Amino acid sequence: MILTIDLGNTNIVIGVMEGDELRFTARFSTDRAKTADEYALMFDDLLELNNIKPEEIEGGIIASVVPDLKNELHDAVEMVTGKRPLTATIELDTGLVIDMDTPSTLGADLLVNSVAALNLYPLPILIFDMGTATKLSVIDCCGHYSGGMIIPGLRLSTDALSARTAQLPRISLDEPKILVGKNTVDCMQSGVIYGNAAMLDGIIDRVEAEMGKKATILATGGLIELVAPFCRHKMIVDKNLTLRGLRILYDRNADKAR
Repeated sequence: MILTIDLGNTNIVIGVMEGDELRFTARFSTDRAKTADEYALMFDDLLELNNIKPEEIEGGIIASVVPDLKNELHDAVEMVTGKRPLTATIELDTGLVIDMDTPSTLGADLLVNSVAALNLYPLPILIFDMGTATKLSVIDCCGHYSGGMIIPGLRLSTDALSARTAQLPRISLDEPKILVGKNTVDCMQSGVIYGNAAMLDGIIDRVEAEMGKKATILATGGLIELVAPFCRHKMIVDKNLTLRGLRILYDRNADKAR
């Protein structure tokens, strides 16, 4: 069994993969104040809760976009399992050609999502990851990572709207009741959900027009299930895309684990 960890700005997503099967997954708020010891206790409790003994974990791998916590999580995994996890970077054997100005700046989450998509879905592929930021990754017909977009995230932009206006409240991200709202909250909920859905649809149209070919549309991230049902384009929602990509990366680089 392999421990896979996606360390994001807002959440930490943890999963244990046994072959291609995901034994369990859990999501915690990212807390930069926690120590390695505190994270170790959390991992230990999580394994016990799911009836997995630490010695059954043969290795681990972490994708991190939070440099401040990378060492703490690596130390925590080693405390619990006795094994130092791999770090998802372009220095690993990824099988992915990154056609970017500076490939080393590609976020670990985007790298791992693209590795999973390249191995699991038909080319070309557009990957939308909706978390703290909404990110687009484009994998072309040759299987190359050809670029993408970074857009203010759904929750981030909604909170900014409330914070920077005098009379707009902070709202929950619920399914809008109607398209054209009749009160402030309904107007905001409709605007944020339908607005983001229309944005994704518009981006898909433009990128496919530039490529001259229809693409496989993948969607992942903690907020995608709020928006995908309102998109007009057909999307494959793969909530565990990152964890699956981490497993693939681990398998390609198991000889580097210790």
